[in-house]
Amino acid sequence: MKKFIVLLFTITCALLKLVAQDISGAWSGELNIQGTKLPIVFNIEKSADTYAATMDSPNQGVKNIPTTSVVFENSKLIIKVAQLGAEYEGELIKPTEIKGSFKQSGFTFPLDLEKKEFKINRPQEPQPPFSYFVEDVFFENKSAGIILAGTLTYPKAGNSFPAVVLITGSGAQDRNEEVFGHKPFWVIADYFTKNGIAVLRYDDRGFGKSEGKFSTGTTKDFASDAYAAVEYLKGRKEINSGKIGILGHSEGGLITFMLAAEHHDISFIISMAGAAVQGDSLLYEQRKMISSAAGVNPVAFEQNEELIKKINALIVTKTMDEVKENATIYVEELFPKGLDEDQKKHFANQLVRQAAPWMQYFLQYDPAADIAKIKCPILAINGEKDLQVGATTNLGTIKRIAPHAEIKSYPDLNHLFQHCKTGLVAEYGQIEETISPEVLKDIADWIRLTTN
Repeated sequence: MKKFIVLLFTITCALLKLVAQDISGAWSGELNIQGTKLPIVFNIEKSADTYAATMDSPNQGVKNIPTTSVVFENSKLIIKVAQLGAEYEGELIKPTEIKGSFKQSGFTFPLDLEKKEFKINRPQEPQPPFSYFVEDVFFENKSAGIILAGTLTYPKAGNSFPAVVLITGSGAQDRNEEVFGHKPFWVIADYFTKNGIAVLRYDDRGFGKSEGKFSTGTTKDFASDAYAAVEYLKGRKEINSGKIGILGHSEGGLITFMLAAEHHDISFIISMAGAAVQGDSLLYEQRKMISSAAGVNPVAFEQNEELIKKINALIVTKTMDEVKENATIYVEELFPKGLDEDQKKHFANQLVRQAAPWMQYFLQYDPAADIAKIKCPILAINGEKDLQVGATTNLGTIKRIAPHAEIKSYPDLNHLFQHCKTGLVAEYGQIEETISPEVLKDIADWIRLTTN
């Protein structure tokens, strides 16, 4: 009888252990790659006896990457992510702890996971209750036949407010210009509105709640969306229609030049790291600055540039349909030494993506002529550690072409106007600051002075 009781107790313990090994939930860890800390989150779900998961890389602003397979047996966990060519292997050593490693591209990095939600610390992100009105709005770009969605914020006290339309940088972005867990446009809107300036920010076409197709749009198309926002503000009784300006970040800065040159009803413009040189020149300097900061061999860099020049020349002389139809042929011409079939397919897909209308337009557009036409007040600012839009080149060009422009560079700020060490993109998500308070104050003060 005693043996039976012991056996029953042993079986019960084993069953309890199996039940306790349900690993559903969020598991967070941190990769250390050459001194760069990169948080990784696996979101694991259980259905019957099988598991599924998605992967997040919060500092890179990437969420819900699908995994290929999730296997959990005898405390051993294996997660494969074919999209990244990556695999995680670990062992559950405590109910809330997995010890393991992350493999990708032939490299293996230790990655221990803890069962907990990953929270990014963003101390500047606005929190309710708000001391101003926050209104979700919709407005039409009649020329494109699309409805855009945004948020208008304006003070509760007073009327006839000066107003600013915020224009995002390159790539499909939401009204907050959310990137790497930061929401720069939300922070800007909050600060400006508290200082008596109304702000309209909106989702890019085809993104968030806005209609349209982003992938076929060019910088010129996105400029028409921004001007539709200006026109919408003219009809708002809370806004002074003679004091509406535009603020653009990165590609958005470039768009401010386009619009101010064409539309004289724009009262002022603010370019935050806006490009003032032709697209191909800008991208060359960008690649050079980033490569230098990352320690890339200069000889290897120039060799790669020769290939990029050939690709760019192809892109601007062929239509996207031509590139799609003949991508494999073009790849064989670009890589005469030969590639295997998988490599050909990979580079052909890359070439088609590069041949998108946006890139074709951007490489050839030179903003100099537009900048020269601008009569309204201009504020142009850059971080001196910006590796995407160089401060010296672009601010210098703006001042030379438009002498009335006010320019300012900030010694320790990057492309997002964060205080930083290197300016490399890898830092963006690691930095808690979303945007320098000095920059917020400088712009708001300039707007108030300009519109008084």
